[in-house]
Amino acid sequence: MEYRDVYTCLLHRYRHILGLWQPDIGPYGGLLNVVVDGLFIIGWMYLPPHDPHVDDPMRFKPLFRIHLMERKCATVECMYGHKGPHNGHIQIVKKDEFSTKCNQTDHHRMSGGRQEEFRTWLREEWGRTLEDIFHEHMQELILMKFIYTSQYDNCLTYRRIYLPPSSPDDLIKPGLFKGTYGSHGLEIVMLSFHGKKAKGTKITGDPNIPAGQQTVEIDLAHPLQLPDIENLRDFSELSRIVLEVQEQIRREEQEQEHRQEEEECCQQAASQPAARPLGGEGAEGEETAAGAEGMTQDKAPASQPFVLPMGVISRNEDYPRTCRICFYGTGLIAGHGFTSPERTPGVFVLFDDDRFGFIWLELKSFSLYSRIKVSFQNAEAPSREAFDEMLKNIQSLAT
Repeated sequence: MEYRDVYTCLLHRYRHILGLWQPDIGPYGGLLNVVVDGLFIIGWMYLPPHDPHVDDPMRFKPLFRIHLMERKCATVECMYGHKGPHNGHIQIVKKDEFSTKCNQTDHHRMSGGRQEEFRTWLREEWGRTLEDIFHEHMQELILMKFIYTSQYDNCLTYRRIYLPPSSPDDLIKPGLFKGTYGSHGLEIVMLSFHGKKAKGTKITGDPNIPAGQQTVEIDLAHPLQLPDIENLRDFSELSRIVLEVQEQIRREEQEQEHRQEEEECCQQAASQPAARPLGGEGAEGEETAAGAEGMTQDKAPASQPFVLPMGVISRNEDYPRTCRICFYGTGLIAGHGFTSPERTPGVFVLFDDDRFGFIWLELKSFSLYSRIKVSFQNAEAPSREAFDEMLKNIQSLAT
């Protein structure tokens, strides 16, 4: 076998599928990494660690592989199931989309039938048996996910995703994180920065908030000053602080709308657009907000004590007891099937460079996030515009 054949029939032919992808599995999504490994191209599905161990490393399993069995003929094999490689097919739909199909789905079946398949899937997905899970609602969610995802039989469509671009001004390095989501278990979230906002977008999801939706949004222009540790234990005190900031933001948005209306009226009345005065109210307001943020970050201690208020539920009690800084944020909640979605107030808590948390005020719940420390290749966005377009596309598909 000559290197020219390897390059022509394998590396060049399938070059467009290298990188990170999100499978279209309804609300659940996923994270696929396609890499060159020797004379193989392998698609690895990355899975979060078992709930609620958010700091544990990611798990991964092969879904397909491509290699040259003989000169000038690349072979696609499905790796799904427990009976070894078998015949599969890959179709490159377009540059940023491809699909896989298993041609021998009988290789996915087990001798013990669906019950054995479910028990095996449960051990792999959750690291436990159904008898170990006492919460009835959680059992229903797990069974629903198995029934939904197993119908695909590794016949999937994948859409390209990019890692978020970074800049020196970012609060921490953007990237992929594992997060706790109550009875739904651990999910993968992409943290990206957009000026005075930070966004957490779901790469994996659930029937309430599907993959592709923006789970949290952080307002970096509105840092929160937490009370002392004793008062922080009082949920009503934290709630009061957050709701005051929410009201402040509402007033600022109203003032901004009012200023825009006045400017539009002036532009219509004058023959030429009126220039915005440098010393105007809007400029001062923006300057004050930016100054407040800078002052807070400069004067904030390197770390401050942190504890969850009484009554706030956390899947993982092993969260850090100190934090760097907190910001006002909103979290997306919805009913089953993404019904009646609404953004509700919360607290973004930055612990360190690799961990952050979010307190969902309305749910009285806490999510802990930990960075995925994997060096993904061929995953950089060609431009900021391409990344923003990708975010918009996966959100519209989820909706």
